[in-house]
Amino acid sequence: MIRHPQHICKTIIALICFYASALAYDIEHLEPPFWWTGMEVDKLQIMVHGKNISFLQPQIEKEGVEIERVNRVENNNYLFIDLSLENTVEGSFDILFTRLGKVETEYRYVLYGRDSDSKDRIGFNSGDVIYLITPDRYANGDMNNDSVSGLKERARRKNKDGRHGGDIQGIIDRLDYLEQMGFTQIWLNPVLENDQRTYSYHGYSTTDYYKIDPRFGSNKLYRELSEKAREKGIGVIKDLILNHIGSGHWWMKDPPTPDWVNNNGKFIRSNHVHESVHDPHLTESERNLFTDGWFVKTMPDLNQRNKLLATYLIQNSIWWIEYADLSGFRIDTYPYVDKDFLSAWSERIVIEYPNFNFVGEEWSTNPTMVSYWQRGSNRHDDYSSFIPSMMDFPLQAALVDGLLIKDNWNSGIGDIFRILANDFQYGAPYDLVVFADNHDMTRIYSQLNERMDLYKMAMTIICTIRGIPQVYYGTEIAMASTGDHGELRRDFPGGWPGDEVNAFTGNGLNEKEFDAQNFLKRLLNWRKHNLAVSMGDLVHYPVEDGIYVYFRRYEKEMVMVIINNNDRPKTIYPDHFNETIKGRTKGVNIMNDRVYYLSRNLDIPGKTAIVFEIH
Repeated sequence: MIRHPQHICKTIIALICFYASALAYDIEHLEPPFWWTGMEVDKLQIMVHGKNISFLQPQIEKEGVEIERVNRVENNNYLFIDLSLENTVEGSFDILFTRLGKVETEYRYVLYGRDSDSKDRIGFNSGDVIYLITPDRYANGDMNNDSVSGLKERARRKNKDGRHGGDIQGIIDRLDYLEQMGFTQIWLNPVLENDQRTYSYHGYSTTDYYKIDPRFGSNKLYRELSEKAREKGIGVIKDLILNHIGSGHWWMKDPPTPDWVNNNGKFIRSNHVHESVHDPHLTESERNLFTDGWFVKTMPDLNQRNKLLATYLIQNSIWWIEYADLSGFRIDTYPYVDKDFLSAWSERIVIEYPNFNFVGEEWSTNPTMVSYWQRGSNRHDDYSSFIPSMMDFPLQAALVDGLLIKDNWNSGIGDIFRILANDFQYGAPYDLVVFADNHDMTRIYSQLNERMDLYKMAMTIICTIRGIPQVYYGTEIAMASTGDHGELRRDFPGGWPGDEVNAFTGNGLNEKEFDAQNFLKRLLNWRKHNLAVSMGDLVHYPVEDGIYVYFRRYEKEMVMVIINNNDRPKTIYPDHFNETIKGRTKGVNIMNDRVYYLSRNLDIPGKTAIVFEIH
């Protein structure tokens, strides 16, 4: 018997309907979990993940909320719902997921009204000093969350590469210390969930973009940190990772599309050649290998060219600004991310928050490489970037070499002068973040051969030169490091019950540590109230005989910094700087209040940096 094609079609349709009716539907993830109206961009894309969810049709009956498009992808476990939102709409409503007119599952969604001053929030700036914290190694405020059931890695404080138990509550409990030291911003290494088997403490292997790691606390506690920090005049900067995720992310078990992760989800290592973005002679394959390659097998590299993923990452950044009332981002591995996506991402952030600040990490000692990414900079192509700030790695390298290498016509302290002479390449050099060390490099005290005189010179320069100073936790007590990452991210003394030394109270600090802490405390608290340093321009003079002199000026305020990089004392002749001093008669040493008259020559001890307020 030969069946008519019409009968065959009816049979197929019946089988499909039977199959669909037998399917189970369950929403495992819906992100963003809620949103705000009143944004400059009135669009929202919701990612829905659940078994066979693509067989369902979403419906919304809420005035002011319209489904513009439903995007289905290769994986039937995903739907991407494009919404249009009226600015005034807020409140809760149900997203109904239906098939053949029957509601199979639903989700209660909430739209909050955006705070009236959210758009105008002021991000971190040159008036601030940033304190960088590795949360797992700073302070343990809640012993009950050191190990959490269901998460792979447990606390092992004796293991330098293990989790030690530091958390958000520990930081909240130490906010008084941060305020007293003079810090006005805190940058935490990532605190999102990192459910990896090992080496998860550092936070750079995200496994959930919308969830604080329970071993650090909760979303609610993170927001509480922001609230309590603001009460003390301290902002919170979130460490953002757009380039990669952790191999334990749920996307890796069930990716939305085959190209969600670069190289079709297979590990191919990046060449880590930062020049790849710019090199006119480089092959296309090597250029792509830099951005599309993975860091390591446990850090899958995201494909931001996928428009659905790009939208997800942009919305996630905005979500955290609104939810946690952030004052800034630090963006990890910035040049590894697709550059066109970075342009779109940074533009969207600026559209929603014109005065917000975010800083990118381009680990290069070449100012041309770093300046390329900052908005307003001169470039070799027509690339558009909207990022306000970059980490000043060139100055960090010059700082160390300048203090360690013997002064000559092309080496020594003049390295700092020469790096600053490249400021013409930057769109906004005063917005760069300057630092002596961070969580990825040997601590500055060790870089400078554990010499306290050089340490004080370095910290004086960082706190008085143009830019936004950043201090790594432990640097304030001249913490040393002798090994790898686990060593340079050692526990801050006093952060755990039973610690014999407590740097928060000063109990048990040795003479060196006490001296460093008090030195930096005085310097930072002075800086907080000096407009010349926090807002003024920079004027400097070429290095002569190991002496570097620069000024900071703002309206009637003036600061003069003299750096003697020689081992022996040197005499300074103030009349050489009359063009800048312009008849002012005295300088006050900010560290001891001693008055120096500028009509007389100044004797500057060897290996010393002195800061004068000029009157």
